[in-house]
Amino acid sequence: MWLAMDEKELLSKLRKAKEEIAQIKSRLSKANTEKENFFKEKSVISQEIKEKISFVQKSKKKRNELTTEVKNKKHERDKLNKIISEELKTVKEVKDTPRPTENPIGLKKKIEALEFKIETEPMNFQKEQAVMKEIRQLKKKLKEIKEVYGEVSDIRSKNRELNKLKKEANKFHKDLQKNARESQEHHEQLIDYSKEIDILRAKEKAAHEQFMEKKNIYMGINEELKKKFDEFKAIKDDLEKMNVKVAELENEKKKKNLKEKTREVNEKIKTGKKLTTEDILIMQQGK
Repeated sequence: MWLAMDEKELLSKLRKAKEEIAQIKSRLSKANTEKENFFKEKSVISQEIKEKISFVQKSKKKRNELTTEVKNKKHERDKLNKIISEELKTVKEVKDTPRPTENPIGLKKKIEALEFKIETEPMNFQKEQAVMKEIRQLKKKLKEIKEVYGEVSDIRSKNRELNKLKKEANKFHKDLQKNARESQEHHEQLIDYSKEIDILRAKEKAAHEQFMEKKNIYMGINEELKKKFDEFKAIKDDLEKMNVKVAELENEKKKKNLKEKTREVNEKIKTGKKLTTEDILIMQQGK
């Protein structure tokens, strides 16, 4: 098939455009792979950040709960210690009070004897008044002694109560220390995870920037491919206007190449050279 110079030039341009399209597609595929790799990297980092933030939120909530519990228990402990301190002061005051030397039982017997004496023995008015006065003094002293012994009895009761309060205060203190340690541990974990999140955010930002850079390259190559396709179509349209069928020309080229390869295979047969699988296929196509 004879072609004019313009047609040959257009066909040459068409083949060149086709080769360039293949090259651009290869570059586009590579750019897309790089773009997607950075997108996946960013997604993995983003998920890790999300998980760490979730842990931080839970840990922060637990830390705040423990801190509140520490404050409440500290308040209860201090309140108990204040009560204990006041009770100890009262006990000390009672203990420091001098105890009477008189026996309350002996005083009571003495009063009863004097009262019996007034009822049974005759005595003048002055003597009776003197005995009555002595009885009143003895009753007053007995009352004071009973109060002192009553306070002593209260001390024993207070000591039992104080021991109970001390145990309760110690329990609050131990629980307080345990909660304070746990709160501190959560706080330290929060600091560590916050640092890790900052590092991950920097990596996420870098991956995103790389992704955007590769995306822009991909879009640029894709735009280049569109233009090359337009160029290819324009050349093809020009050839078809000249009634040149591109498919037919391509078939003629393939036939020419096949003919040349068939000749080379025949030469191999003549010279007794070993044929390859490709040589056998060429012979079958030639037939």
